[in-house]
Amino acid sequence: MASDLEVIGWREGKLWFLDQRLLPAEERIVETEEPEEVCRALKSLAIRGAPLIGIAAAYGMALGLRSGMWEEEGLGSRLERLATLFLSTRPTAVNLFKAVDRVRRSVFAHRGSGENAAEAALREARMIHEEEQAMCRGIADHGANLLSPGSVVLTHCNSGALATGGIGTALGVIRRAWERGTLRHVYMNETRPLLQGARLTAWELGKLGIPATLIVDSASAFLMQGGRVHAVIVGADRIAANGDTANKIGTYALALAAHHHGIPFYVAAPTSTIDLAARAGKDIPIEVRSEEELVMLGSKRVAPEGTAAYNPAFDVTPGSLITAIVTERGVVRPPYTASLAATEERVQA
Repeated sequence: MASDLEVIGWREGKLWFLDQRLLPAEERIVETEEPEEVCRALKSLAIRGAPLIGIAAAYGMALGLRSGMWEEEGLGSRLERLATLFLSTRPTAVNLFKAVDRVRRSVFAHRGSGENAAEAALREARMIHEEEQAMCRGIADHGANLLSPGSVVLTHCNSGALATGGIGTALGVIRRAWERGTLRHVYMNETRPLLQGARLTAWELGKLGIPATLIVDSASAFLMQGGRVHAVIVGADRIAANGDTANKIGTYALALAAHHHGIPFYVAAPTSTIDLAARAGKDIPIEVRSEEELVMLGSKRVAPEGTAAYNPAFDVTPGSLITAIVTERGVVRPPYTASLAATEERVQA
């Protein structure tokens, strides 16, 4: 069994993380004591993936609440300023908002003593990290049961340790199926414009020794047409109450192709990614990133100067196109309005 990839953690009062912008060429670990640097890492995608964003934000809040960091402005003011700072980084991943709220509530419960509040923040961050790791393991076990022996799976973007801090959501399912001997091969979309599939998923699957082939995003439907894909498995950044799912741009087109060809389309995500307050996909904020990411490839311009560009980082796949949603609590199927609500009730219980 392959060992787990560790991409983030707390060590001697500092947060350390793997800078994903440099992969696969360089595996550089960054250590910081500054919450502002964590925010910059989130915005620049040095840290990315919905569960990992939540983990990093929680640790970043803990960094900003250490002794000596808040005395001048007061604990309450410092806490709210940190919350505002982190909530401004990435609007789509609901895990960020849940993690910040959990740290805030934990600190408020210990606001009588600053030292206790700081310890509470770090304890909550560690708990969030451990919970996400456990949820990934549950997702992997439930999701692997959906794949038949000899399965060939297609995935989009990156949903492994680099996105979750655990063994992964969609990639966790893939890993567990490979360990059980039911997975034969993986096709991975390159995932334009930042190539998370080519740079990150290929790196992770290589580390795990899982056979995989990289394709351009637009080749997915062609492979399905030829009967070369048995299932599509992707992660998620936010799931609305009706099952509409926000994920990396290109996911919606993939779901349409899978539906047309009668191929099951699975979303693998922890319950921390479910947002019942968002009734449908239209309620999910979609992050639009810099035009530079689209018109540049590294330091080289690939579009003429002055070319207008539109660069949404995510799209929303209607729940009607999703065969099932795999959570750590089990496999959730339509109608999602009822089944997701029931899953949330089980979590709260």
